[in-house]
Amino acid sequence: MTAEQSRRWRLVLGRYAESNLPRGGGDAELDQALGYLYDREYTARGHRHAKGGGGSLDPSAVTAINWLGKSRGLFPASTLERLQADAVTRYGLDDLLADPATVESLQPNKQLASALLRIKGKLSPAAADGLRALIARVVAEIVERLKPRFTTALTGTRDRSRRTPHASLANFDWRRTIAANLANVDPATGRMMIDDIRFAARKRRSNLHWDVIVLVDQSGSMADSLLHAAVSASILSGLPGVGVRLILFDTSLVDLSHLAHDPVEVLLTAQLGGGTNIAQAMQHAETLVGQPSRTVVALISDFEEGGSVSALLASVRRLAAGGVRLLGLAALSDEGEPWYDATTAGRLVAAGMPVAAMTPDRFAEWLAEVMA
Repeated sequence: MTAEQSRRWRLVLGRYAESNLPRGGGDAELDQALGYLYDREYTARGHRHAKGGGGSLDPSAVTAINWLGKSRGLFPASTLERLQADAVTRYGLDDLLADPATVESLQPNKQLASALLRIKGKLSPAAADGLRALIARVVAEIVERLKPRFTTALTGTRDRSRRTPHASLANFDWRRTIAANLANVDPATGRMMIDDIRFAARKRRSNLHWDVIVLVDQSGSMADSLLHAAVSASILSGLPGVGVRLILFDTSLVDLSHLAHDPVEVLLTAQLGGGTNIAQAMQHAETLVGQPSRTVVALISDFEEGGSVSALLASVRRLAAGGVRLLGLAALSDEGEPWYDATTAGRLVAAGMPVAAMTPDRFAEWLAEVMA
């Protein structure tokens, strides 16, 4: 075993490997930071802290706050995210969320937020405020990134009838630019001198009202999708001409339409885990349809149906036959690459519901396409 391999195994195994794999002199802080968190695994199994030649290696003096600070300087961002998530979800370090200063120092990443959503029912009451603050910061970052995409996709179309002061490459209108500069062609070289550049402006869509019914599977595997679905619903609810109904489901239903504008409250109300009855959710959506031709039903699920698949397909066929626009999303996350039940998804497609795995910005574009 090489020296580097020995070093890595020592850091993996922790203090209990001290007698056979001595700690390198430069790894003391790394070892202490990892030990503060992962020695809890040994403690939970009834092991006592090991004693070395120099006495106890117990890092009890390291508090949650300075542990986090030390870890931030010792580990790369990807490793730190894993440590933060493990600290709260596996080892019950509620003091990380109960202390406002610690919450403020936590990196608000989606991985940690998703992990917290999965176990929020197990957190102590003292951690509730910290949880809300952290989720709010993650949500704010996602809203800031996605809101312009939804607003552009759903409230504007390109208008080539007028020029715009908001010039950008995305709005460059090359056809009208060429037409406006035909008189500037040099006969000798055939080159055109451009002195009048045209751009496409945006115009609002018609004021016709659309209803968007968002059905979100809140089974345990859907934390990432639930996070983005809540944000997407909140953005949609603030757009003109769009009414949003937000339904969360597992084997039961909860209508959170009154909270659709507040994604943080939606996420803290959700109860991830349990079974899945998609058919029941789709049948409920049928009762919410007023104008079928102006209604979109977006089902966000892993399509692991625990209820009746035949009832699910029958509901989809009825909605499709009535003119409702149907969208099935196998994921709604930045990665857009989930695992899902391809067999059920295929049967839904055959019944009249297109299914795709996509990122939230693509969801905005897909909505715009079906609502055009």
